[in-house]
Amino acid sequence: MKLLFIDDEQTFLKYLAKRLALDGFTVKTTFSGEEGVEVASKEDFDVAVVDLQMPGIDGIEVQKHLKDLQPDLPCIVLTGHGSVENALESGKYNAFKFLSKPVDMDTLIETINAAYDFRVQKERLTSGADGSQTGKKKDGALSKLYGKFRKLYGVEK
Repeated sequence: MKLLFIDDEQTFLKYLAKRLALDGFTVKTTFSGEEGVEVASKEDFDVAVVDLQMPGIDGIEVQKHLKDLQPDLPCIVLTGHGSVENALESGKYNAFKFLSKPVDMDTLIETINAAYDFRVQKERLTSGADGSQTGKKKDGALSKLYGKFRKLYGVEK
């Protein structure tokens, strides 16, 4: 799975990248919102993890740009400056999940995997690529799974 991490805290980001690489993820790190948007304009990613407060363009603005560049890219917002207002603002731009620093590594990995799984299921439903010809039984199962993901993560259609 190919991840894009955007955070201005370089030491923290380097640690996360090394740790995630050990777990089999391919990680591209950028240290500013502008750099992250530039990289996303040239490469496709499966999941993005975006810091909320950065110099230059902040995480909310980054999410806006990422949504324009890669509409199906789920963004996990990771911040040390969490607030309800910020979470709600991020939610407007389809933030998959809002996590506070310091984040538990297992929680981060679970959230990344859930974001990726949600994206895959959404793409299958959108494209009809569930492998069925008639689509009745499998569409029903996928629809139920999609509904469970939406309910679990508070994501609307």
